[in-house]
Amino acid sequence: MDISVKDLQEAISIRQQIDNLQRRLSSLLRGTPQRPTSPTSPTAPTAAGRFFSPATRAKLAAAARARWARTRGTGGAAPAKKKGLLTPAGRRKLSQLMKARWAARRKAGGKQKASGRKKGALTPAGRRRLSELMKARWAARRKAGAK
Repeated sequence: MDISVKDLQEAISIRQQIDNLQRRLSSLLRGTPQRPTSPTSPTAPTAAGRFFSPATRAKLAAAARARWARTRGTGGAAPAKKKGLLTPAGRRKLSQLMKARWAARRKAGGKQKASGRKKGALTPAGRRRLSELMKARWAARRKAGAK
């Protein structure tokens, strides 16, 4: 394929015209006046599909900073009281109760002796009963399969 310089220049010119027409069409569909894009103009829609001007973005950012300042308690309105925290008196009382509990355990002889069997383990009688039940079930299946 042999393309001349003149053909290439014409192709570039057509491409620029197409780009300009696409920009004009998108601005008409958005309902905003057509203007060249600049770094300060919004270039992409937000999650909801809206375009915000730089001034609006600045207002939103300032409002968010003010909200964060209120929750952190730095400036703004009265700081929000933290919920669910122990007061110093409550912490002291809890500490005394725990120390008394630990002292009682030490006095009782340290760790309580665990029973001989594990939790959830079968006793020998239980194992024997389970074995008998399983043998009866297998015998019933063999009998039913032989018919």
